[in-house]
Amino acid sequence: MRVIITGSTGMVGEGVLLECLDSPDVGEVLVINRRPLGRQHAKLREIVHGDFFDLAPIEAELAGYDACFFCLGVSSIGMAEADYRRVTHDLTLGFARALARHNPGMTFCYVTGAGTDSSEKGRLAWARIKGATENALMAMFANAYMFRPGFMKPSPGQRNLKRLYAYLAWIYPLGRRLYPAGFCTLHEVGRAMINAARKGYSRHVLEVPDIVRLAEA
Repeated sequence: MRVIITGSTGMVGEGVLLECLDSPDVGEVLVINRRPLGRQHAKLREIVHGDFFDLAPIEAELAGYDACFFCLGVSSIGMAEADYRRVTHDLTLGFARALARHNPGMTFCYVTGAGTDSSEKGRLAWARIKGATENALMAMFANAYMFRPGFMKPSPGQRNLKRLYAYLAWIYPLGRRLYPAGFCTLHEVGRAMINAARKGYSRHVLEVPDIVRLAEA
């Protein structure tokens, strides 16, 4: 498969990228980042593009791909609701529309988060905005899968780790044992995305147990 990954300079996107580079099911990976990734591989091609709201300069290079693993995202902490909506909902859908124009049959995997509000009517702004983004993506692509991971264990070789995850890595084995519905690995997230693109899944919104199950499929 030929896949596009966004957010590969962040923790989740880097974990998904490593899985794709290691997988015999993936023949080519295009990463699109705002800053250079600093990694080389025979499968890997990179576009550095500073403005994800204006894809016109690179849109011609987005054709001919089987899947997009959209791992770009920001925390809502300290952000006004309108600003968070712009960089979460509006940016994501603009990118997705550009891909849909050139790859209407592609699989689109979107990393959201546990607690996302599919009704778009809940109390938490971030959850409503994520829910609205999920719903729009599922209306846009027949093969769209919304990934809602909980606490994720990084993969060996990762360089871009959130500080919280680095400090709390010790909690993963205990959490996985006591609350498996809230803990998965980035290996499982990446593998599940690849399998979603290869053969689909019975549900379009994937919680942690679905991610683990699909990773093993």
